[in-house]
Amino acid sequence: MSADRETNHTMTDRDIAFLLADAADEVEIGIAPYQAVIRGGRRRRARRWALATAAALVITGASGTLALASLRDTGGSEVTPAVSQKPTRPSTPEERHVYVPQETMLGTGTDKGKDWYVTVDVWGAPRTKAEAQAQLTAMSIRGDEPWDKDNASALIGKVTYFVQQSYGSGDPTFLMGDSASPQDTMAGTDLKSGASTLDPKKTGGPQRLVVGQVAKTARTVQCTWKDGTSTEAHRVASGADVNSDEATIRPAAGSPDNWFVCVAPEGTSFDSVKVTK
Repeated sequence: MSADRETNHTMTDRDIAFLLADAADEVEIGIAPYQAVIRGGRRRRARRWALATAAALVITGASGTLALASLRDTGGSEVTPAVSQKPTRPSTPEERHVYVPQETMLGTGTDKGKDWYVTVDVWGAPRTKAEAQAQLTAMSIRGDEPWDKDNASALIGKVTYFVQQSYGSGDPTFLMGDSASPQDTMAGTDLKSGASTLDPKKTGGPQRLVVGQVAKTARTVQCTWKDGTSTEAHRVASGADVNSDEATIRPAAGSPDNWFVCVAPEGTSFDSVKVTK
């Protein structure tokens, strides 16, 4: 299967008009074929993760705090620092990737003569209910079905992502996904990950594939396997090539967090994962 699978999803103004018309008619989308998993977040907010049946959810986190400091002059009076002009925020849904996601290749390799890929689709945050309903329709057309499909308002102000894995000539298989505010970013050693079989058709096989999110500051993630060995994923720069069977941490277009992928050697499976640097 080509690594450039269906990456050209340009939508015309007419396409968007149809989506918005459908949104006005409150188009109903079918039931999502995956389950929701509840997790307690760093900010004690319930966060939903959807994972494929064969995946195992792993959550490791550390409390994070945001410190805000003010400036004072020599007399002890508080002063307001000069604020530089901010760049203009994207205004249209198309510029914000509300109707067409940004797709990033997270990892690739070869197993038993078959190529495998892991990609993530990141959908921009809609600002209105009409944008959110049109986004749901666009997601359905693409095959990305969120768990809040019956409540478009739940997606307003949130970035939504879907991680998919491909193996051999088979169709891409959903691995995991989430919706979150762009401001709800990870920090320190915070980590969210899912482990799955490398070949999604072999649901009872060893969970060799590990995919997850970490803070932008994370430099190394250690994946430990049941045979006692481990693999380290190291951070690479934006735009770095995705090399075969290389464990890396990399940014994904539109995502407030970085992502990592590592694969266990044949004959063993996932045991634990943590941010080490």
